[in-house]
Amino acid sequence: MPNPPVAPRRPHPITQHGHTRTDDYFWLRDRADPEVLAYLEAENAYTAASLEPTQPLQAALYEEMRGRLVEDDSSVPVRRGDYDYYSRTEAGRQYPLYCRRRAAPDAPEEILVDVNALAAGQAYCRLGVFEVSPDQRWLAYSVDLAGDETYTLRLKDLATGDHLPEAIPNTYYGAEWATDSRTLFYNTLDAAKRPEKIWRHVRGTDPAQDVLVHHETDEAFFAWVRKTRSQRYLLLYLHSNRTDEWWYAPADQPEAAFTCFAARQNSVEYRLDHHAFGAEPGRFWILTNADAENFKLLEAPVTAPDRAHWREVIPHRADVLLDGLDVFRDHLVLYERQGGLKRIRLSAPDAVSAVRAVPFPEPVYTFAPAENPEYAADSLRFTYSSLVTPNTVVDYGLADGAWTVRKQDRIPSGYDPSRYRTERRFATAPDGVQVPISLVYQAGFTPDGQAPLLLYGYGSYGASMDVWFDSKRLSLLDRGVVFAIAHIRGGAELGRRWYQTGKLLHKRNTFTDFIACAEHLLAERYTRRERLAIMGTSAGGLLVGAAVTLRPDLFGCVVARVPFVDVVNSMSDPSIPLTVIEWEEWGNPADPVFFDYMLSYSPYDNVQARAYPAMLVTAGLNDPRVAYWEPAKFVAKLRALKTDDQRLLLKVNLGAGHGGSSGRYDFLKETALEYAFILDTLGVS
Repeated sequence: MPNPPVAPRRPHPITQHGHTRTDDYFWLRDRADPEVLAYLEAENAYTAASLEPTQPLQAALYEEMRGRLVEDDSSVPVRRGDYDYYSRTEAGRQYPLYCRRRAAPDAPEEILVDVNALAAGQAYCRLGVFEVSPDQRWLAYSVDLAGDETYTLRLKDLATGDHLPEAIPNTYYGAEWATDSRTLFYNTLDAAKRPEKIWRHVRGTDPAQDVLVHHETDEAFFAWVRKTRSQRYLLLYLHSNRTDEWWYAPADQPEAAFTCFAARQNSVEYRLDHHAFGAEPGRFWILTNADAENFKLLEAPVTAPDRAHWREVIPHRADVLLDGLDVFRDHLVLYERQGGLKRIRLSAPDAVSAVRAVPFPEPVYTFAPAENPEYAADSLRFTYSSLVTPNTVVDYGLADGAWTVRKQDRIPSGYDPSRYRTERRFATAPDGVQVPISLVYQAGFTPDGQAPLLLYGYGSYGASMDVWFDSKRLSLLDRGVVFAIAHIRGGAELGRRWYQTGKLLHKRNTFTDFIACAEHLLAERYTRRERLAIMGTSAGGLLVGAAVTLRPDLFGCVVARVPFVDVVNSMSDPSIPLTVIEWEEWGNPADPVFFDYMLSYSPYDNVQARAYPAMLVTAGLNDPRVAYWEPAKFVAKLRALKTDDQRLLLKVNLGAGHGGSSGRYDFLKETALEYAFILDTLGVS
């Protein structure tokens, strides 16, 4: 077993907002320095050597997880005009094929994009934009070959299969066709990877001639483009983490100027959509938090959309979060949260008549709206699941309430949901708040303090960790591991206040909630300290990093995936992607109050000479969201200061970014490595 690599300490003075500090590992930021790459490769080699004894376990886990995949599979087709669009996978191939066929008996398949062909010879390949023109002839799609979320946009003639000569680099996830099927709107990135500009491109012309439609100069705002389901309007969506602004233009007049619907007001968020029958101008629907923490629903006539004509339709409710809306010709769908559960509220287009709720078959569940492109649709498609129910694609009748299962994920190697049990528990936070915990485990489990347990969490951006199904997780459950999700503040499981009390100067609530959940599970004998593992990704990596630096005595094992652990340094550097827009989530350290507060929990700044549990930390060299050097510096500092002999491993994907490997089999291998580390550390045979 080789000795762990030791990163040289090179004290680098940093002056930030009147504070001068020393960062011993600042040099790891220079990815052009051959010594940096050599160090990352040495860490990978050490991780591989350390986990070499687990190779049989990794191989077994991989085969188990692969055995739960339907390798020759197809998605449920989505109707767009005269075609059904779908994706499918083939056994042994890493990536999907995107296809369509005419909605007619025995119509032949057309392969629109074979991602396997795009990925040939590439370490990474990810499809971004995939937008078919209204006349169904042209496809706009984009590809990222590095994992840095910078895409090249291509146009394809679906009648001939030929690509148009233009290739537009430096694009992001936003693109939308005008009604003429000739004009395409798209967004591009600035040096900090922020989508800042919206362009208008005419199919078949030189992109150098593209017209700049909007340049968002406020570095706290992202710029997107989309189209209403009614197909009447193109929308520019400009947003920061807490402020929104929308502009609209007729979709059949691509050269028309966009009109601002409601100018941005600090901390006022709103969402915009359109509804109309036939040739009537119709109304705009507005979902806003203006004087409504959990949002309220307003309407405005298209002919007079100024604030003076806005009318409240559904008022604010303290116990119900309005989380989104889908507008159809004959129905209005509202997505809500109440008591920690998601709900679907259906009504007539006026939002107040024929109101009913979608009933769900389990007491604890989740769902996600699927593609529903047709304005005149008579059913709503969503994907339903729970901790024990595989992903199930449902078409729900908007008029008759018929629940039609279009597909449920099949597990070829076998799955019996009756072998597992779920429950909901509550932990008491230091301030007395009750924090929900969702658990799943094998039937027959007894809380005697002996079982291994994996506690997962996120707790940022108002993103809720719902009770989703994951077939990979069965490899843990079948070995007796209890899986738990901590629904901590910073998410929005219990409404907007749940989010607001877990951000900015309340951020420490996220970490102390998570610690309270761990303490509750220990006190109730679901596990014991030596067999308690914690895991989080990105901001969830910050969560587990902060928890382990606050309470290293509490955990037996930590997996921090691409963790945001160098909070103060990153939030002090506007050149880093996402920094400026993130000030509204974490605070701007230029304010001494925020500087001191961030410093109190930033994991990198709180590493001390003490004992820590075993840790596996991951990174992506091309990650634009959490730079690779954050986890690398964290590990280097831990290795220099920690007083224990527990394993500390860094695994850097040198050919990918934030999401890890793009190929489905490669991704399973990464998961198998993480699970093997957990099982081996917790002593699970």
